[in-house]
Amino acid sequence: MSPAGNGVVRVLVVDDHPVVRSGIIGMLAAEPDLEVVGEAGDGEQAVALASELAPDVVLMDLRMPVLDGVGATAAIVGAPGRGAGRGGAAGPRVVVLTTYETDADILRAVEAGATGYLLKDTPRDELVAGVRAAARGQTVLAPSVATRLVTSVRGADRLTDREIEVLRLVARGLSNAAVGSELFIAEATVKTHLLRAFVKLGVDDRTAAVTVAMQRGFLTGA
Repeated sequence: MSPAGNGVVRVLVVDDHPVVRSGIIGMLAAEPDLEVVGEAGDGEQAVALASELAPDVVLMDLRMPVLDGVGATAAIVGAPGRGAGRGGAAGPRVVVLTTYETDADILRAVEAGATGYLLKDTPRDELVAGVRAAARGQTVLAPSVATRLVTSVRGADRLTDREIEVLRLVARGLSNAAVGSELFIAEATVKTHLLRAFVKLGVDDRTAAVTVAMQRGFLTGA
């Protein structure tokens, strides 16, 4: 299960409330296949410890001082060398663990590279199962979060004009940053349009999105 190859999932717990951190650590410590290797009280410390300790999973609070969970997630997932962690395995998987479940919070976390999004009232067994699933590279979403995410991005099956514009540029081989420059929008906004298009098209990557969009006639002449 773990990149370490010994069946133990190494976890970094990040939360700015010491009592909450202790509670999470206590829950995970009862599991023989989970090992809490460190804890952090803010996003900046989390980024440093993720680099130093190379955990398999980071349980990340969303709203913290110094650097919030979204910023820390982006830094951890996008850091150089993250694609080859301990033993050549994938870098840390970040699972957001928060009390907030607004559409904006969820989308920001997903765009930053979070593998999962769970709520702090998640039952213990589900939290433990979520950590294990994240270590295997699976997406982990609380049921209510999954519903909000799909509802917020699905809309009609028809792609919006902006989503089509973005996919046309992606089909030309442009990066998200280049698409943003071309359309005079932020790179994060490009990612949001792509995420919504992925849901509508039933795909999970850029290449598949372009392929399916062409098949459905959205990119005629692209």
